[in-house]
Amino acid sequence: MTDPYAGLADVEVAVTAARAGADVVRELYGKRLDRVDKGGGDFATAADLAAERRILDVLRAARPDDGVLGEEGGRQGGADAARQWLVDPLCGTLNYAAGSMLVAVNVALPEGPAAVADPFNREIFHTDGTTAWLRQDGVDTPLTPTPGTRLVDVNLDPPFPSAPAFRAVDLLAHPRFVERFRPRVVSTTLALAWVAAGRRAAYVTDGGDLSGSVHFAAGIALCRAAGCVVSGIDGGPVGPAGRGLVAAADAETHELLLSIIGRD
Repeated sequence: MTDPYAGLADVEVAVTAARAGADVVRELYGKRLDRVDKGGGDFATAADLAAERRILDVLRAARPDDGVLGEEGGRQGGADAARQWLVDPLCGTLNYAAGSMLVAVNVALPEGPAAVADPFNREIFHTDGTTAWLRQDGVDTPLTPTPGTRLVDVNLDPPFPSAPAFRAVDLLAHPRFVERFRPRVVSTTLALAWVAAGRRAAYVTDGGDLSGSVHFAAGIALCRAAGCVVSGIDGGPVGPAGRGLVAAADAETHELLLSIIGRD
């Protein structure tokens, strides 16, 4: 039997896995789904679990020697695996459970190939780590960031580790922010893909090291490959010593947001 994954590049593995997860998310949308309580008001649905299983099926078949860190299943595969895939099978579970279609499926290798699928628009944003593309109806179009929309997505979900020095909600009322931008709160890292695609001018979130996060790794990879300016909220690099994330379509937008966050 021919191996369907033989010779498949890592980026195509990411795309295939993200598409498989997105198919599940779309199929189960609107159904009554069991929930798994994670505490603190957070939960997973049966769709999260089923989508992750489908993604893992692809990764195990295509890259059996690799490990996986899944949002729901944790670490799987060999502990000594040289590579580890980061999987968020349904980013935006609260949206999904409430009947909103603003969700994403994220699959990534750290600092490398990644894919973010929008299940309902049937779009897959993907990167090989160097260039970034949007695939729709089998056609790839280069991602081109631009600040033209002036829309900035701000993550207002807790926790807020930088408070009181920085609270995302305070950003929305800052006079220079209001003068230049219009806020959006999508509550899913799909918004990071939109920065890379020119649909958002920027994305801002608090937090610690997001570079190895199942939620953020794919979106960060997309933004970097598309040519966006990416840093922590303090202007430092995103990484173990980093704080949060500012991903902007261009340097001017990035610098302005950092100055507002720093209250300069």
